This record gives sequence, structure tokens and C-alpha cells, in this order.
Amino acid sequence: MLRRLLDRIDAGLSEGAIDATLPGGMRRRLGGRRPGPEAVVEIRNWRALWRLATGGSAGWYEAWQAGEWTSPDPVPLFDLFVRNRASLGEAGRARGPMRFAKRLWHWLHRNSRTGSRRNIAYHYDLGNDFYAPWLDASMTYSSALFAPGTATLAEAQQAKLAAILERTGTLPGERILEIGCGWGSFVELAARAGRQVHGITLSTEQKAHVEARMVRAGLGGVDVSLTDYRDVIGTYDAVASIEMVEAVGQDYWSDYLATIARVLKPGGRAAIQYIAIDDAIFDSYARNVDFIQTYVFPGGMLLSEPRFRAIAERHGLRWEDRVEFGGDYAETLRLWREAFDAAVAEGRLPAEFDRHFIDLWRYYLMYCEGGFRGGGIWVAQVTLVRD
Repeated sequence: MLRRLLDRIDAGLSEGAIDATLPGGMRRRLGGRRPGPEAVVEIRNWRALWRLATGGSAGWYEAWQAGEWTSPDPVPLFDLFVRNRASLGEAGRARGPMRFAKRLWHWLHRNSRTGSRRNIAYHYDLGNDFYAPWLDASMTYSSALFAPGTATLAEAQQAKLAAILERTGTLPGERILEIGCGWGSFVELAARAGRQVHGITLSTEQKAHVEARMVRAGLGGVDVSLTDYRDVIGTYDAVASIEMVEAVGQDYWSDYLATIARVLKPGGRAAIQYIAIDDAIFDSYARNVDFIQTYVFPGGMLLSEPRFRAIAERHGLRWEDRVEFGGDYAETLRLWREAFDAAVAEGRLPAEFDRHFIDLWRYYLMYCEGGFRGGGIWVAQVTLVRD
């Protein structure tokens, strides 16, 4: 059965190839019919393929963590699986009882008000001292925008934040709501430009960091609160939301967009940065629970762009000026991983994070980089205008 799985992967690789070493030392080349990424994989135990066949991408991670497979560079492998997403079909998805169990677990972590607080805390309340050693100095945890003239990650992050502010169409003195304010990089930029900003988050660690950051910067006109987006009141000239919607979940897209439509003044603009997945595989993705949802961000879900847009338009939000830059996210992730590895080597991560946890996060950064390089997921900015 496991050899048949290899045959299915071989047949499904329409681009690129995998040079595999199997248990016992036998070598096999999968794919290779058209140019593409070249991955090198050593499968040390047949159990790795069993985990892939039953547990999908989460099972493949478990096999890697157990030492059942290894690669000098897993990024091309993840790239290949995404690049060949249509021809590989369900080869990387959980099936059978494992799929049912994972879906039940995911449902129990849905983003109700209580669930959202728990899920956000799981990811973001790891502590500011965990993220600070490998993010850039602005503490921006979302894709940079490598616009012309940007030479460093820090410059590219500032270019991204400036692009979001420009999309709001606001003037000094006007009010912006930021849904999911992170560690405050956009809040600071907007406040320095004279905007009044209300940043909301569900992370106590982030709230404390943003408040201290504003004091250090001597900036007024900023309010930061622990508020669920569904509970926001008042009217704003604009809304900004940078890679927060992935934490909402498909069942709550309408609530998220209804909130934006409700708080925006007539003619107001929402600047959204989001991560989407190829709509051709969205249904398969949504039926499963992948590695990230299982181990890194419970409750998370990438967007189906056509479906999300249709909901936005039903709420009276006009979709304008979409710009996609998935390759920039791959580069952002590569630079984060380099900084992460340096922080680990130099002992700059908090001592409570053991090798198992560090390996998980390194795998996560490689997994995401490969996904963006493969083109099946992308990041984009769009402006939603309230008619």
C-alpha cells in the first residue's frame, strides 16, 4: 500500500522531482517529467508514509519530528506538494478515522468569542521575548512588501505598513480602527502620521507591548483594548486589518465583514491584507485539518478569495485595487528563519522553549515558505469601500 502511495505521488508530480532514499537504501526518483523544484528526501522508516497517508500534512510533520524522514532542505518538498496541488489530489490530506478525529478537534477550537481568545493566546501569548529575537525591530509579524528601493526586511515591512495606511485614504486627525493590532507597528506608523488609532487585540501580551511602545514613542491619540472584533462599537473613518482574517474562520467571515461595514462611515475604506488559498482546492482544504491548524494556530483558516469577496459585496463593501505579492511572503519567511536560527544558535530565545518546540517552529517557517513558493497560497492587499 505504501509503495502504491509512492506511485501516486510519482504520477502526480507534473512539475519538479523528488530524489528519495527508501528504508534499506533503495533509491527512487519521483516525477522529473517537467522542470521544477528538486527535493531530496531520506525516508528512514516506512511509518513516515503511513503517517502521511492517514494523517496528511500533520502526520508528515509527526514523522519528521520522530526522525522517520529527513531532508537537507524541506522547502522544495513543500513547494512541490503545493505546486502540484491539482495533480496530487488528496495525497497530502488526512483520511479515514484520522480525518474525522481532526475535524472534530478543529470544530472544538472554532472561533466563537471564547474560542477566539483561547486560540489567539495559544499562538501570540508565547511571549514577546519569543518573537522579538527573530522579527525585525518593528515587531511586524506579517508579510513584508519588497517594493522598489527596499533593501532590508525592516524597510520592506515599513513599505507594507505605508501601503496599508495609504489605502485607508485618511487625513491627520481622522480615526482608524485596526482589527488585530499585533505588536503595534501599524498603530505607531499611523499615529506618527497624525491619525487617531484604536487598536484591538485578544492577546494580553500584545496589548501590554503596544501600550509600552506608545509611551516610549511619546505618541498620543492611541487606544488599545482587549476587544473581540464582533464587539466593536462606534464609527471610524477607516479600518485596517493585516493578516488577522486568517484567525476568523469560514463560519465567521460574514460576522467579520459585517463589523467592518457597520463601523465604517459612508464612503469609508478598509485596508485588508490577507492570505488566500487556490479556490480549486479550497473545499478539500476546508474538509481537512492541516499541520498549521493542528500544531501552530488552532482555529485558523486561509481565505477562499471569491467566496470572501462575495460576502463582502453582500455587506455593501466594494472590492477595489487588489495587489498580490506571494513571492514577498516566501522571502519574508526565509529571512525570519535565518533570524530564528541565529537566535537559537546564540541562545537568545527564552529558556522554557525546548528543542521539540524550536524544531516545530522551524518546520512551520519552512512549511509556509514552501507553500508560498509553490503558488497555491498567496498574500494580497485589497481596499473595501463602504458604499
